Amino acid sequence: MATINNAIGVSNLPNQRHKIVAKRGGHFTLMVVGESGLGKTTLINTLFSTELAAVKDYKRRFVKQMDKTTEIDIIKAELEEKQFKVKLTVIDTPGFGDYVNNRDSWTPIVDFIDDQHESFMRQEQQPQRGEKVDMRVHACLYFIRPTGHTLKPLDIEIMKRLGTRVNLIPIVAKADTLTPQDLASFKAKIREVIKAQGIRVYTPPIETDDEPSAEQAKLLIASMPFSIIGSTQEVPTADGRTVKGREYLWGVAEVENEDHCDFKKLRALLIRTHMLDLISTSEESHYENYRQAQMETRKFGEPKVKKVENPKFKEEEEALRKRFTEQVKMEEARFRQWEQHLIAERDRLNKDLEQAHGSIKSLEVELDGLGQGGGAGYGSTASRQTAGRR
Repeated sequence: MATINNAIGVSNLPNQRHKIVAKRGGHFTLMVVGESGLGKTTLINTLFSTELAAVKDYKRRFVKQMDKTTEIDIIKAELEEKQFKVKLTVIDTPGFGDYVNNRDSWTPIVDFIDDQHESFMRQEQQPQRGEKVDMRVHACLYFIRPTGHTLKPLDIEIMKRLGTRVNLIPIVAKADTLTPQDLASFKAKIREVIKAQGIRVYTPPIETDDEPSAEQAKLLIASMPFSIIGSTQEVPTADGRTVKGREYLWGVAEVENEDHCDFKKLRALLIRTHMLDLISTSEESHYENYRQAQMETRKFGEPKVKKVENPKFKEEEEALRKRFTEQVKMEEARFRQWEQHLIAERDRLNKDLEQAHGSIKSLEVELDGLGQGGGAGYGSTASRQTAGRR
């Protein structure tokens, strides 16, 4: 490698790059997945210190039970800090995991991620590629209910599917509902299941040439899954401070206290230290994997074959099939009942016919007897009449 003794300005390229990035700004797409009531909206508002989304009324979350589908809500905002702007897109998934039968409830989420890769790939294939709409998901926060046991089968199924498509970051929601000992044990069990099931989660890169960054990355890796307390309310503490947290009878659970939860670690990972790595990993790994898989199975410009499988349609199909089966059973029962009635009527008619035949035969025998007896009596009378005239 040649070393330039006299400076010609090559070392100024990072400054030029900084100016370009500062002028252009950035964009970041974050997806939150988890059951209702785990504080997804609250955490997003806490992360970015602004009310990006209104808190939902979960008292009415079971009103639309008949749909049983996972929805996709998109929230867009533009954040500015020290004259640097970031276009933020938050994708919420209300309805996921809220039903007794959650089969295929992950399908709309997985399809949305794939559709964004597909849309960007189609735009790259166009002759003019000026302003491309990029909605590729850079990070996915998966909220785990703090049961204290382990991951549920639904958690394992969707995490397996998400880990191959997006930077998956598991989160233990409402960590203030567990004791420190139970929380540590719960996190250890989750790490064991993730390893045993081969679930891919985002791992910050360890830079060997930067020791402070390497130590920070190791600390983040050791803290996964992150235990989170979400709150936008300012509450007073016993020592006179005012902090974001939740107030209880025993004290205050502070959001930004690392002894209470991993909120600061999660914020550092998403925003302060690894946002660019999340973006580049999405573009250079997950998107390229999707693009390669599609290019190997499709011709250039050929549209993607859409699956017609829809959880809602499958539910309706199963309901119709069930109704049809019940209707067929009812008709078969009616047919058997009518058949038995016909058999009974046939037997009755046969019995009446046999009785009629028996009666006819009896009448014939009686008629024959009357005929024979009547002939003999007539002859005797005639003889007596003749004898009287003589």
